[in-house]
Amino acid sequence: MRAKKNTIDNLQMNFVSDDAIFPSTRYQGSKLKIADWIWDAVCDLEFETALDAFGGAGSVGYMLKQHDKQITYNDVLKFNWYIGSALIQNDEVVLSDEDIDFILNENSNVKYPTFVHDTFGDIYFTKDENKWIDRVTTNIFLLDDFYKKALGFFALFQACIIKRPYNLFHRKNLYIRLSEVERSFGNKTTWDTPFQEHFKQFVAEANQAVFCNGKQNKALNLDVFDINEYYDLVYIDTPYISKKGVGVDYLGFYHFLEGLTNYADWKERIDYHSKHKRLKGNRSVWADKNAIVSGFDKLFDKFKESILVVSYRADGIPSIPQLVDLLKKYKAEVREIKRTSYKYVLSTNHSEEVLILGI
Repeated sequence: MRAKKNTIDNLQMNFVSDDAIFPSTRYQGSKLKIADWIWDAVCDLEFETALDAFGGAGSVGYMLKQHDKQITYNDVLKFNWYIGSALIQNDEVVLSDEDIDFILNENSNVKYPTFVHDTFGDIYFTKDENKWIDRVTTNIFLLDDFYKKALGFFALFQACIIKRPYNLFHRKNLYIRLSEVERSFGNKTTWDTPFQEHFKQFVAEANQAVFCNGKQNKALNLDVFDINEYYDLVYIDTPYISKKGVGVDYLGFYHFLEGLTNYADWKERIDYHSKHKRLKGNRSVWADKNAIVSGFDKLFDKFKESILVVSYRADGIPSIPQLVDLLKKYKAEVREIKRTSYKYVLSTNHSEEVLILGI
């Protein structure tokens, strides 16, 4: 329905990598704060093409794009793929004021579904906020340009995250936001700010982040083992398993955002036995302490012809010595680089971040 394409050129903007800034994010596991440290570790290596194999929020792939590398972003979650498409694959398309108005307003010729309102009452957002999400999601899907859809979804995802206690969707806890009590965490002002204001803020940040580095970058939505192209360098940042054997379940944390991107068949994918209406799904090898070592071995073997850069925490499973030994099966030179006292997003613990390079 929205045929007009707004590019950086026809909006008389001139974004280059020096001016573009990665948007703010509250995404669990984001490496945004240490992206420059990661670049310092790899900048002397000879590579032109790179795969960000577990792209997540996209901060590392975006950083490599800023350094004029040809980037392939990948993530198995569809909502993350939209983020990678908006910020890494997209070279020029931005959302105009007209597009934003179309997304935010009720359009007379559209019959709006009410799935979020009818399904998620008193779980994550208020009734009016759920209606707003139904309307905005529908309008984003009606945009004709794929990159405009991706930018719209990026802003919607970030608006949803910022209004959530803990910035997650792992339990039914709207009451935390609404209770009139003294608080030791969270930002009630942020929670109470209307969705529309947050959305506009994140659109502005996303628009400003769009730039072209002269390379054909792309975003994939695949299981990492289904990727069959060659890359000079592969950056690996799998979900983390703590030393207690507890894995980070990104689908469990962000199932609501994943549902938004599959709005038409969301109903069939929900586990209705769960109080917070999570999505059905099998346990990932990357969240299984009994399978993750063999998963890394398989991954290293798959990309053994590439430079391998593995990002992990020193207190995780597998241990850093285990990962080093696995990498030595496929690489003649293995380097270990440590960064101490790094605090992860949404974490109260400080841990040692480690990069393992197989060259």
